[in-house]
Amino acid sequence: MNVVLLSGSNVGTKTRVAMDYTINVLSEKYPEIETTLIDLAEYDMQFSDGRNYLEYEGDTGYITKTIMAADALIIGSPIFQASIPASLKNVFDLLPQNAFRDKVASVIVTAGSPKHYLIAEQQIKPILAYMKAQVVQRYVFIEEKDIYRKELINDDIHFRIENLIEDTVVLTETY
Repeated sequence: MNVVLLSGSNVGTKTRVAMDYTINVLSEKYPEIETTLIDLAEYDMQFSDGRNYLEYEGDTGYITKTIMAADALIIGSPIFQASIPASLKNVFDLLPQNAFRDKVASVIVTAGSPKHYLIAEQQIKPILAYMKAQVVQRYVFIEEKDIYRKELINDDIHFRIENLIEDTVVLTETY
């Protein structure tokens, strides 16, 4: 099984903190699973221009091909101005409409305000469903107060991430 973790922003640190914790737990509990963490802050991506994803080279080609080769995705996204970052939307735009067919996708959201808890339901999950992903229904919502000095300090968040990982692995094995 090949799981790609996507930290979907090119700025900020909270989502990366959550994704680092997630990949550590995933690697510890499921050492047989091949994992790849893609942090968009570490890559120079081109904007989508309608080409086939195989035609992109460099960082953009690496990101799209790695995602397309995955069996499952764990997508981490911060919420900016009550929306997903443009960098994450660009990743979705670079891929074909049916890119996530036969793939499982789960979501971790970080936000500065509890008012943004429905962004995953209203924006991310509909995109994943449109792209034919099998979406893990529960997602993890992390507020600013749950992170201190680049550490997840809320035990409930640890528990929910561990459950999300288990749900993602079980659903992927089922498919």
